[in-house]
Amino acid sequence: MNITAASIQHHTLQFKFKAGTSRGTLKEKDTWYLKLFSENKLIGIGEAGPLKGLSIEPLDQMETELEKVCEKLIGIALPNSMEEAFEIAKKISPKGFPSIRFAVETALLDAIHGGKKLIFDTPFYRGKERILINGLIWMGNESFMQKQIQEKLDAGFDCIKMKIGAIDFETELKLLKLIRSKYSQSEITLRVDANGAFTPDEALEKLKELAKLELHSIEQPIKAGQSEEMAKLCAATPLPIALDEELIGIDHHRDKLDLLKQIKPHYIILKPSLIGGIQSTLEWIEIAESLQIGWWMTSMLESNIGLNVICQLASYLKVKMPQGLGTGQLYHNNIDSPISITAGETFYDVEKEWQKL
Repeated sequence: MNITAASIQHHTLQFKFKAGTSRGTLKEKDTWYLKLFSENKLIGIGEAGPLKGLSIEPLDQMETELEKVCEKLIGIALPNSMEEAFEIAKKISPKGFPSIRFAVETALLDAIHGGKKLIFDTPFYRGKERILINGLIWMGNESFMQKQIQEKLDAGFDCIKMKIGAIDFETELKLLKLIRSKYSQSEITLRVDANGAFTPDEALEKLKELAKLELHSIEQPIKAGQSEEMAKLCAATPLPIALDEELIGIDHHRDKLDLLKQIKPHYIILKPSLIGGIQSTLEWIEIAESLQIGWWMTSMLESNIGLNVICQLASYLKVKMPQGLGTGQLYHNNIDSPISITAGETFYDVEKEWQKL
């Protein structure tokens, strides 16, 4: 079977609330769907969903680059394996556009499996397996954050991830202490994400304060691109450090290996849309595991199209610790899907159907 047509569809996702990060507040997010057709039948779909202010690709060039990809895809025979899909995606995806490569990989893998949003044939897709996820607490004023925390606890989450760095540090400590006063480390796992909010000079002292609260880890305490400072911090910290933004734009195997060998983090956070797709994610995992570095995956605020892929990838990799895959409920106008959440777990509800696009 050959691809006889390819097209793109733009969609602007609208947040249900002002989603605060240390880089600013998010109200909406642009995303693009790459669709593959054979004889007028939709056979595959992938999502290219860069995040303004974080992704390396220029958003004003996304449609132009996606249109070029569509032209290259027409006439191509469907790949016979995941490896062939990766090779095609690598060949035709523009350099410097990691979310486009993720979309191409996804659309091709979907097409291999018959256009059923099936990317990896695992128990998750068949509704037989659930994946543990963390409950995400967005930045805001104290009352807003406290409300979110209570909602996540009431909903049955036993792993909470709180974004910090936007309000004053003492208030953030107060909120974390409030959780810890009610729930021990064995009852609730606490993660924090600083998004690079600390300066190298102050970071270690703040990590010492946070470590008193028996946290699981902190993501990206200082801004990316300061590898020497981050290496020093990882060597001295009493609190495990996870790299996130630090992985952006690192494409080659040798560069990935060099970065992790230099910094020696405790964990890395993998966002396929941000780091070049599924194949790149698998490469990061291989390198991290060879160095005894832990990892987990997180969505990058994709719609349910992209989130579905990352959930299936997590299932394919037989993850055990909570993943960051709870973002499907953030939008007023997400794509209706079988991806569901209950009691701190995400699962594929086979009774639900995908919204037609």
